Amino acid sequence: MIPRPPPSEARLGFVYSPPLRIQGISVAGEQAVVHVPELDVVFDIGLCPRPVLASPTVALTHTHMDHVAGLPYWFSQRFFQKMPGTARCLAHPKMVEPLRRMMASWVDLERQKTPHEIVPIEPDGEWQLRPNTVIRAIEVSHTTPALAFVVIERRSKLREEFHGLSQDRLRELRARGEEITKTLEIPLVAYTGDTEPGPFLLRDEFLRAQVVVTECTFFEDEHRDRARIGKHIHVDDLRPLLEAWTARDVVIAHVSRRTLMPFARERIEAVAGKERAQSVHLLMDHRANRARHDAQVAVMEQKAAAAAGTRADPEPAAE
Repeated sequence: MIPRPPPSEARLGFVYSPPLRIQGISVAGEQAVVHVPELDVVFDIGLCPRPVLASPTVALTHTHMDHVAGLPYWFSQRFFQKMPGTARCLAHPKMVEPLRRMMASWVDLERQKTPHEIVPIEPDGEWQLRPNTVIRAIEVSHTTPALAFVVIERRSKLREEFHGLSQDRLRELRARGEEITKTLEIPLVAYTGDTEPGPFLLRDEFLRAQVVVTECTFFEDEHRDRARIGKHIHVDDLRPLLEAWTARDVVIAHVSRRTLMPFARERIEAVAGKERAQSVHLLMDHRANRARHDAQVAVMEQKAAAAAGTRADPEPAAE
């Protein structure tokens, strides 16, 4: 008998929430890596698929093997391929020294030192990703020290009391030291990492995030105790979260391999309601995500064709 060929490598899940791409592989107990290219950040790095090398920052939620095993390889490949930018990993302060020891062990193994940077980020601390964008750490509750992360854009806006004033008058006020603007915080993407439910998931950053990527490891009724013991989210825990979060898209990650996607979709609709469930996507549900993406492409093509048709319309002849 001719043996079957080995299974193909796991495909990256992909959800497009304009203008952000949420892509990666997240299977409970195996690997978790979620990449948002537009924000140049990778959340967790259980393994290292090639696309994530393009981003110089890993925000590590915790140090379980399925979330951290790809870190040495990520550092090594970025250096080997001469990728631009300093490769750094943001991590819970309690886990920084173990991570540094892990990286130091590779010096003995490889007989060379790979440049790397392990940066402690305190709960409620921030790291500057871009001039107007930070990533904020939020402490969550798991079986090891753990963080959630939120990428926040900061924008300056003119204070209401100065609306309607001329530019000359505004410059004059600014020269006198008057604070004429205020800073708005816009949470772009929130990432829970592995955690049990808690008030930290109802903080303002999560309530207002445009996209939330959340773990949901267990879907079967009989696994509620397993979720509680392992400090994970059960699908029933999503009900109050989905009611509170205003995100245009919620991406479910860290689903166990034993959970079939059609069953997971049924359970999500049961707890969220049919309307809200339309904005909830399973990262590893390749079939549903492909159909959604094809529909998004079709809509964009129709808009582009309509715009082109409008531009091509001849002007009416003068009478």
